[in-house]
Amino acid sequence: MIEIVEIIRRSEQGITQPYICRGSDDNVYFVKGVGASRRSLLCEWLAGNLAYHFNIPIAPFTILSVPEELIDSNPAMYDELGAGCAFGSLERKTTELSYSNLGDIPAGVQQDIIVFDWWVCNGDRQLSKLGGNPNLLWDPLAQELIVIDHNQAFDFEMDKASFYRSHIFSESTDSLTRDFMRRSEYNTRLQSALDKLPAIAGQIPPSWWYLDPESTIPVDFDLNQVEIMLARFRSDEFWDR
Repeated sequence: MIEIVEIIRRSEQGITQPYICRGSDDNVYFVKGVGASRRSLLCEWLAGNLAYHFNIPIAPFTILSVPEELIDSNPAMYDELGAGCAFGSLERKTTELSYSNLGDIPAGVQQDIIVFDWWVCNGDRQLSKLGGNPNLLWDPLAQELIVIDHNQAFDFEMDKASFYRSHIFSESTDSLTRDFMRRSEYNTRLQSALDKLPAIAGQIPPSWWYLDPESTIPVDFDLNQVEIMLARFRSDEFWDR
């Protein structure tokens, strides 16, 4: 496991304001620890891996180790970053996606992202002419989109109408309700990703399932409920707008 060797600074962007750290592999990561909440870490790992297997252009990520001695020398970060296992997203030379870049994103990629976000119930991807927070980055050299942040995925109370009304790519799914061939292709991809869920969950650090260091207070997160929610793509209702 890659170990954090240097805490550079804290990011000013994002609700969780991850720490920018250097790993033992000499790469720089945006790191989320205990201060981001255990549920947030579970969501990042589960949704991030599902996105990878669904072939979403997600920023590379991994589980990192934060040494006790590093936190001891930075006591102000004890409750925010914390020692132990953390979630790290590899730094890329990118800019935040702007509304003017939307026309550069292929329609198929837009569809992939909104289908995936609806599948994992992630409503945290909003952008209009008036602004917003899409949690999407743009690589100006490669002319590629990069997806980040799934800390608010698996929102079991998310409203479908609100989701489609606010999502950055809401207009890209208008044809999906009638395109049964495209839906069939998505069903195959979604099932393939869902099949990986047990292996993905098996890689989660045991400490992430508990709120306290003694591992006596479980996180309010039901993996069985997640699996049931993800299986709803098999119904026609999933595809109806």
